[in-house]
Amino acid sequence: MRHLYKLCLVLLTLPACAQQSAYQINSYQTEGRKAPNTHYLGEAWLNPLIHDDEDLGYNITKATFKANSTLDWHRHATAQVLVIVEGEAYYQERGKDPVILREGDVIKCDKETEHWHSSTKTSDVTYLALYGGGAPTTWTEVVTQEYYDEVAARLSKE
Repeated sequence: MRHLYKLCLVLLTLPACAQQSAYQINSYQTEGRKAPNTHYLGEAWLNPLIHDDEDLGYNITKATFKANSTLDWHRHATAQVLVIVEGEAYYQERGKDPVILREGDVIKCDKETEHWHSSTKTSDVTYLALYGGGAPTTWTEVVTQEYYDEVAARLSKE
């Protein structure tokens, strides 16, 4: 009887194991890996959730930046959409004034538009970035701590 019980237990758990292996499931809740300190100031974590393939055509990456952290100026060969899911961010396109993005905000950056985005001086930010695959990001100019601080001071007065 004891062996029959063990056999039943094994047989009942097999379908659950098989079902899990049939899907590729990534967790949004995972913090991700600490990004190497290139093309940004501060601390950042990246969690690639969905990778571009011939059927999908775009990537989805969760990014978390600690307060007082910023990406450098850059552009993408495809449009990019940022969905702010927690915290606050600075966002600026070349030739335009910077703005503060807050939880729930969604912004689209057209392809080949030079821009930068970051956490704010006092708030971490977590966002989802949706962007096409293929060509890598083109990094164009460093966002210096001095420039970042000027933007933070200007936006804190608004």
